[in-house]
Amino acid sequence: MATNITWHPSLTHSERSILRHQKGFTVWFTGLSASGKSTIATAVEQHLLHNDYAAYRLDGDNVRFGLNKDLGFSPADREENIRRIAEVALLFADSCTVAITSFISPAKKDRDLARKLHEERGLGFVEVYVEISVEEAEKRDPKGLYQRARRGEIQEFTGISAPYEEPREPEVLIRSAETSVDEAVKQVLAVLDEKGLLRREKQEGGMEER
Repeated sequence: MATNITWHPSLTHSERSILRHQKGFTVWFTGLSASGKSTIATAVEQHLLHNDYAAYRLDGDNVRFGLNKDLGFSPADREENIRRIAEVALLFADSCTVAITSFISPAKKDRDLARKLHEERGLGFVEVYVEISVEEAEKRDPKGLYQRARRGEIQEFTGISAPYEEPREPEVLIRSAETSVDEAVKQVLAVLDEKGLLRREKQEGGMEER
């Protein structure tokens, strides 16, 4: 890490919240490939945007076309992939935008790091585990990735040749095989509301629902 750098303070998070009339936080979706996490994350993003919340979804595939295009799928690269996304989500949340991430993020320690970064800055972090069995995910397999992994064409594939560490206490548990997208969105929003993350902050400092 460079030592000849200095942190330059800006507006406080509370000041930004008042000016932007919303809180910033991160909703972190995790689960196996084909679990439906990106579909649900997109639906949550759309709901928030339609209700005048600034929100942005960071997708596991999409970021590899730009920010993380230099990374592969080795354990070290996976770790760096999630570290970078955790830092980006932190910046979004600090700007009082709702950051929505959709990544397999198979390692508990990497997800814990993302949570720790937010908690150290006093920012909300909600982990959403979209649970599905490998067998059910293989039945869906819209990209044909599980079949390719079974044939040995894809190395280090989570659920087949690489492990997935299930979250122990996620804020939201969605059983994908039993839950519709609409129901899943309602689950997520209910937790966000319960935690007070969707309250609007008035200019004078009071809170209002919207």
